[in-house]
Amino acid sequence: MIAEVPGSTADAELIRRSAQVPEVFAELFDRHAAALRRYVARRLGESLADDIVSDAFLAAFRRRRHYDTSHPDARPWLYGIAARLIKRHHRVEVRFYRALARTGVDEITEPYADRIDDRVAAEQSGLAAALAELPAGDREVLLLVAWADMSYEDVARALDIPTGTVRSRLHRARARTRQALGGSDPTSAREESFDG
Repeated sequence: MIAEVPGSTADAELIRRSAQVPEVFAELFDRHAAALRRYVARRLGESLADDIVSDAFLAAFRRRRHYDTSHPDARPWLYGIAARLIKRHHRVEVRFYRALARTGVDEITEPYADRIDDRVAAEQSGLAAALAELPAGDREVLLLVAWADMSYEDVARALDIPTGTVRSRLHRARARTRQALGGSDPTSAREESFDG
């Protein structure tokens, strides 16, 4: 999770103030757009990322008067809006993961490929295939936890589902991805590969 910078204004306060001074909303965009774009690009590819992020912030701006300001962090709200927009591109997402599984090339992380050994790249390909096969709800929960670094409570808020549902979907998604990777945990494979 992203920690609040000492002395900075909470997201909720920015949203509240933007009702009177709409330009204030731009600070919320400045805080969260880059991370949200990376998340969307990993889900749908570079070609749709800018459009989805723009649409998400436009929708957030239009709905800002309905934001529950008892939640200081707007990330779950923003990622929830993006998740609904991503759902419209379900077929694109599945095709993206299947292509990644075939090629083993992730356009988002490829610039860092020289630091990744062949074994990790192969597991990445297997992970992409597993993601393509997950039910959309399970995949959404898994990726919000893994790629957006959200807590179970934040995911529940983002997707408007009970925390227990988050836990069960995450458990199923982890079990299926582990099974697809032959029982290995991709995070432990990275550690082993650096040990020599």
